[in-house]
Amino acid sequence: MVDDSKTRNRKIMSGGKFNYDQRRIGYIAEAIIDEINKSGRKKTRQELKDEHWHDYEWYKKYPEDLCHYKYPDEVIAKFKDAVNILNIAEVYAQRIDWLLSGDDGEESFLKRLDEDLEKLNKQ
Repeated sequence: MVDDSKTRNRKIMSGGKFNYDQRRIGYIAEAIIDEINKSGRKKTRQELKDEHWHDYEWYKKYPEDLCHYKYPDEVIAKFKDAVNILNIAEVYAQRIDWLLSGDDGEESFLKRLDEDLEKLNKQ
């Protein structure tokens, strides 16, 4: 499983210059993490139930559909790179949003940007 703590606990309270769209960057990262975590894993009963167009006979004929698609290791590695890059992009977008919205000055922008990037590196 991939650690998704970098993307799950977002706190965006001020700003607004970008209409809070920087959060979408985090949602993309979360979706990629979900794909990494599902890769090659057997589907749960609920996931199979949600595939209501497949019945027992389908899975008898196509047993590979009982599992999520398994991405090659090289693809998973690129997914992980993407998550890291997206997390960094979200931090930059958030900090710039606060600067452009007048919530931070230039000095606090630089300080908070460094602090947020440092926190990201420690996770």
